[in-house]
Amino acid sequence: MIHLAQGEYLLLLLIIPFLFIFYGVSLRIKKRRIARLGDTALVSKLMPDVSGGRGWLKITLLAIAWFFFVLGLVRPQLGARLKERQSKGVEVMVALDVSNSMLAEDYSPNRLERSKLAIERLVDRLRGDRIGLILFAGQSFVQLPITTDYVSAKIFLNSITTGSVPIQGTALADAITTSARSFSTQSENSRAIIVISDGEDHEGDVMDVARTVAESGIRIYCIGVGSPEGKPIPMNGGLLKDRDGEIVVTRLDENTLSKIADIGDGLYVRAGNSEFGLNPIIDHIKEMDEQEFQSVVFEDFDEQYMYFFAIALFFLILEMLISEKKGRRQLFKMEDK
Repeated sequence: MIHLAQGEYLLLLLIIPFLFIFYGVSLRIKKRRIARLGDTALVSKLMPDVSGGRGWLKITLLAIAWFFFVLGLVRPQLGARLKERQSKGVEVMVALDVSNSMLAEDYSPNRLERSKLAIERLVDRLRGDRIGLILFAGQSFVQLPITTDYVSAKIFLNSITTGSVPIQGTALADAITTSARSFSTQSENSRAIIVISDGEDHEGDVMDVARTVAESGIRIYCIGVGSPEGKPIPMNGGLLKDRDGEIVVTRLDENTLSKIADIGDGLYVRAGNSEFGLNPIIDHIKEMDEQEFQSVVFEDFDEQYMYFFAIALFFLILEMLISEKKGRRQLFKMEDK
């Protein structure tokens, strides 16, 4: 199966007909100028080295080079075949807070982008484990169902913004409930939820929900993103303000997240700038019971663009080596003695 990673560049192929049109028009204009000098046949005899056919050959080679160059730009890829695979591991649901408060710049560039980078590193460390992704703000939904397809996990991760969930807020209870319902296995001690949030919960029943989920054999881990002193929220070129015109400051609620992790028999870690906090959680998860899974995943793509660039370079060099003038078989005429 061939996949075009950047198919929009195929529009550049429309330039090829204009190359021939432009050359044809310029050739016609040149002939009209020659005609003004005198009889066309006579002028042609005065320029025996000029070859009209070679000009068309050069523009054809240039068009072929452009064709293969554009094919290289669209990045043809081979692979992406569905493949069944047996794996052994645990199931991990990551619940990521995408509320506006995650735009605060406690980290570089902000809380949300730093969290996405940490999740990407988590995916790189998984070996046979399944991962799923829940997004939540004022409500929650499944962004990525539980899977071992790590390539797709990264693709889904890149598209996440604070606009992914239209309803603002921080519904931790709903996020934990949605995560618990998204597992494919019911085995105890082989399921884990990782909540990444600033902890500013706008719901009141999160502790009861965490307790119920923990009783079903699911462990809950929490990563606190932000700082206790708080940061303002950048919004539309300025800072987010409340109804009274005061600048909104979002603070990390470690107390709530720590209690959730304690009830869920997991760990609470406060994210740092250098170490986000996933390492101790991953080490803890590795001690959980592994289950056998049968998964259908996409194979990695194999890039092919370099071959098309090489072909384009070949035709471009060939075009440059061909002169529009006719070659002379004899440079000097020897006189008879």
